[in-house]
Amino acid sequence: MQTIKLGADGPTVTALGVGTWAWGDTMFWAYGKDFGADDVAEAFKASVDAGVTFFDTAEVYGFGESERLIGKFCKQTSQPVQIATKYFPLPWRWNQSAIADALTASLERLQTEQISLYQIHWPLEFILKTKDFMEVLAAEVKKGRIQSVGVSNYSADQMAQAHQYLAEKGIPLAVNQVPYSLLTRQIEQNGVLEKAKQLGVTILAYSPLAQGLLTGKYTAETVKSLQGARRIDPRFSPKGLQKLEPLFSALKDLSEKYNKTPAQISLNWLISQGNVIPIPGAKNANQAKQNAGALGWSLMPEEVELLRLKSNK
Repeated sequence: MQTIKLGADGPTVTALGVGTWAWGDTMFWAYGKDFGADDVAEAFKASVDAGVTFFDTAEVYGFGESERLIGKFCKQTSQPVQIATKYFPLPWRWNQSAIADALTASLERLQTEQISLYQIHWPLEFILKTKDFMEVLAAEVKKGRIQSVGVSNYSADQMAQAHQYLAEKGIPLAVNQVPYSLLTRQIEQNGVLEKAKQLGVTILAYSPLAQGLLTGKYTAETVKSLQGARRIDPRFSPKGLQKLEPLFSALKDLSEKYNKTPAQISLNWLISQGNVIPIPGAKNANQAKQNAGALGWSLMPEEVELLRLKSNK
C-alpha cells in the first residue's frame, strides 16, 4: 500500500484518504434519503479492506454525526485507522479553552484518545487569532491528544504565518487542506502549492473529482435532470461539458490504456504531483472500491503533463 507522511515528520497515512463530509450530513447532502448509515458503514469497511485507512472529518459535518459514525465504525474493525478532524472558528468561541474543549468533544464522538491530525477549518479570525490557534494545537501535540497540526483553506501567506507560529513551539505544520483537482488548480497559481513544498507541508486535496465531473458520468443528456448546486454550476451545462471535452477524451484514452476509470486516472494524477493526498468522498462500498483503484500504479510523466495541458483548454 502506498503511504505518505503528513508533513515532514508527521504520522504515516495512506496516499489516498476518504472525505466524509456527506456522512450524516442532511443539510448539504442527501444523507437519510439517497443513502444512509448502512451505506456509509459499507463504504468504511470497503475502504479499510482495500487498505485505505485515512479518514478526514470535521466537527461541523452533520453537526458531529460524521465523527460519531467514524467512531462507531472504528470500534468494529481490528485494523489501525488514521483520523483527521477539524475545529471551526465560530465567532462566539472567544478564548483558547474553546479550542481544547472542541477537541475533547471530537475525541469523545470519535471514541478515541488520540487522532492523527487536527486542523483549523477556515482562516477566520474574530477574537481568536492564528497565533492563538497554533499555541493551543502545539500544546495538544505535546499532550499527545493529536499527532500533527493542519490548516484548511489557508492562503500561502496565512499558511506561512501558521507555520511560523508553530515552529516557535518546535512543532511543524503538517497539512493545508484545499480544493485541488484537474479542474480546480488555483493553488498552482496563487502560491499555495509552491509555498507548501518550501515549508514541507502536505496538501490534502478535497473535491478531487470536481463534484463528480471527472468521473465521466455526466453528459449533455444526464445534466438535464441535475439537482442541487450542480444545476447552477456552468461546468455542468451542455456548453460547459463541451468545453471540457478535450480533457474528457484524454481521460477516456488513458482509462482504456490502464483499464481504469476516469475517476481513478484523475485521482492518480493528483497523487503523481507528489506531496498531495486526494480525499474523495465515498457514499457506498462501490464508490470506496473505485477510489482505492487509484493506488498501486502510476501515470507516466508525459501523461501527467498531457492531462495538465488538456485541463488548461
